[in-house]
Amino acid sequence: MENIRGAALMVLAMACFAIEDALIKSLTSTIPIGQILAAVCAGGLLIFVSWFLIKGIPLWQPEYLDRKVMLRSAFDVAGSVMFVTALSRIPLTTASAVIQATPLVVAMGAAVFLGQQVGWRRWIAIIIGFLGVLIIIRPGMAGFNSATLLAVGGMLGLAARDLLTRALRVSLSGPQLATHTFALIVPAGVLLSLTQGNSWVVPDMRQSLILVGCVVIGVAAYLAIVAATRHGNAGVISSFRYSRMIFALILGVMFFDEIPDAATLIGASIVIGSGLFTLMREARLRRASLSAHPAL
Repeated sequence: MENIRGAALMVLAMACFAIEDALIKSLTSTIPIGQILAAVCAGGLLIFVSWFLIKGIPLWQPEYLDRKVMLRSAFDVAGSVMFVTALSRIPLTTASAVIQATPLVVAMGAAVFLGQQVGWRRWIAIIIGFLGVLIIIRPGMAGFNSATLLAVGGMLGLAARDLLTRALRVSLSGPQLATHTFALIVPAGVLLSLTQGNSWVVPDMRQSLILVGCVVIGVAAYLAIVAATRHGNAGVISSFRYSRMIFALILGVMFFDEIPDAATLIGASIVIGSGLFTLMREARLRRASLSAHPAL
């Protein structure tokens, strides 16, 4: 029952993230990317700060200046900027397919930088997953779009963020880490607009409602994913992250008339299959370790 509840919350979170991506993509043709990022993150920051004030949680924490916390947020900012830029230039389904490789990069990074043991089966799955990414990108081929590399850069930035989150040894909560990131993305978005020479756009009623929707849906997605990780088997529940691709496919067809080609679908299937194997294998080894050392 706990696994079902956790899986349902994870699917809800992925649906919200896919909807947020689609809403942001719909705005990129009329509003500068930097302004979108600044506006959405300012809204999220306002919600979290208000919640902290209601709960009596101090707005400032000395650990915000921790080197790893700063580096984590820097990678989050870079990943977000590149991914949203990619959304404005390539199909939603392609960007979503690339982002599915994040768990594979995190698994590889955990082995290389954190000393986590990764067996040969998972290494093979990681390599196969990266081949799936290459199929999606198709470098040197007729269907290659250089803007897809922005999605890859965004994926790597978000993977580095997740990897650093594992390495943190601070008492900051998830909402506090999110607030730290939002506080950096807002000026980064403004700076991006200035460096690109974009004029600030005053949103009309429709655009304003979409921006508000992005904020509300984004916060809902965050709360759902936090709640999901508190229920049941983490490995099983994490595998439902890949439902985001399904929602992206549906939204891409319905609202952007996107028909993914065979290479994108094959590559995405390879990436998802490799990621599922990696997550399941990691969960199985974790259960075996806990059984062997129940006191831990």
